[in-house]
Amino acid sequence: MTKRKVDILVISDVHLGTYGCQSKALLKYLNSIKPHRVILNGDIIDMWQFSKRYWPKSHMKVIQKIIKWTSQGIKVDYITGNHDELLRKFAGFKMGSLSIENKLVLDIDGKKTWIFHGDVFDVTMKHSKWLTRLGSHGYDLLILINACCNWISEKMGKGKISLSKNIKNSVKQAVKFINDFEKICAEIALSKGYEYVLCGHIHQPEMKTVSTDKGSIQYLNSGDWIENLTSLEYANGAWSLYKFDESQFETDVDDEVDDLVMMSNDKIFDQLLSEFTVGSEGLNKATK
Repeated sequence: MTKRKVDILVISDVHLGTYGCQSKALLKYLNSIKPHRVILNGDIIDMWQFSKRYWPKSHMKVIQKIIKWTSQGIKVDYITGNHDELLRKFAGFKMGSLSIENKLVLDIDGKKTWIFHGDVFDVTMKHSKWLTRLGSHGYDLLILINACCNWISEKMGKGKISLSKNIKNSVKQAVKFINDFEKICAEIALSKGYEYVLCGHIHQPEMKTVSTDKGSIQYLNSGDWIENLTSLEYANGAWSLYKFDESQFETDVDDEVDDLVMMSNDKIFDQLLSEFTVGSEGLNKATK
């Protein structure tokens, strides 16, 4: 299969390690493209959820795919989010073509672009972290309930329903309304002289012009891989919002296999460390 070339790929809010993560769909998408640069814009690995000891094989395959890209010399920027905030103390760390950052500023074809996760502007994160964590666990449970409802609905010959998406969107819209998330991003970006601002965090894919008293700026949000299944792509001098469509991909045998795996936290981290070590060794061999 010929892979589609993408100059810059931006994905965020994958939440590996949670029941809601659509890792199989993400893998199909990642295997279908050939990116020149990859930006992981926060909440890729959900470190809040490791206490559940839930780490399916498909989640590890996503990590393996990213590591394979780095071993091939593809530049991968891991920007930290609130669910993987433990990595923030490693900002500035580099290993081969992989780097960890809290934010990123790029000049993309002459356009100054500010890229960060976005939780810094979220009042609920800043002042009520315990409440946000509680909401995260509740959302994960809702995803499980939603999956059961969809299984029953499909057995009855009806279409899928999206309880979790409707509830999540209503809550997120309320948070966004209170914080005026997009406007704050735009105003600060304009004050710094940026022309584009790219975020994640609110699980709301978007591409639009935001106008303020200080001027206008292009606001882009990569969405998530829980329910929207979206990413941002830069190719041929323009940004576009990608939306995963199952009908465009062939059904794999693995799609029908239950890959649920329960492991201790230590084993999860051991596997992650092993994958990064192997990837690093592969990169060293390739550069010799």
